[in-house]
Amino acid sequence: MSSLPDDVHEWFSFDDPEEQRTWVVDLTFLRSNWACIYGSGCQGIHEDPAPHLQQGCCSHGAHFVDDDDISNVVAVAERLTPEQWEYRWLGKGPSAKGSPAWLTADGEGSLMTRTVDGACIFLNRPDFPGGAGCALHRHALETDQRPLDVKPAVCWQLPLRLVDHVDENGHVTSTLREWKRRDWGPAGDDFHWWCTDSDEAFVGSQPVYRSLADEIVEFIGAWAYDVIVQYLEQPQWVPLPHPAVRGR
Repeated sequence: MSSLPDDVHEWFSFDDPEEQRTWVVDLTFLRSNWACIYGSGCQGIHEDPAPHLQQGCCSHGAHFVDDDDISNVVAVAERLTPEQWEYRWLGKGPSAKGSPAWLTADGEGSLMTRTVDGACIFLNRPDFPGGAGCALHRHALETDQRPLDVKPAVCWQLPLRLVDHVDENGHVTSTLREWKRRDWGPAGDDFHWWCTDSDEAFVGSQPVYRSLADEIVEFIGAWAYDVIVQYLEQPQWVPLPHPAVRGR
């Protein structure tokens, strides 16, 4: 008998009664004890290991998903103090085009945060008196806010990813899973290290569906999240019969 592939995952799906939508979730990842190890062994997303840089996945700047995403960060950036943001002096104020000085566009015209010396302008470096890490994240913690409410969407979403597929009848299948190398495009193949590939990052004290509860709810809503938790926390797992024969 042939062995199973290395990347076998267990999935859970259910329909949303309020929408023309089916939710599909990666239970293998949600039950795992993955945790962000920024500053505690994260090797970053360069072609060579670079834990000493403490850049995590912030080396290339953050792309924005829409105007609301940009407006949110614009408002937060105005409230950052010099003690919270190392490059405030560089990012504060408008650019020549009137947009915030920390905002730029990539080669295809998509808006993103500027990079300074090889990393996002909001990333405080290891020698910063306040310590390394995202200035937006630090501001959230110091003002009793959730980091996901003050950071670019792509920053709080990692390492989760929600992918929607619409079929020819308009039915949406929404898949919640881990963020893989392929989700970075061709550049992901060049990473020396990626956290969901490495056992070094699976050291959390809680399963992902608990440690990232706020992020998951933000993605799929409270009702769908509660369905997942109820399924995962059954006293004893029992194989589920097909819905067509479940009432027999």
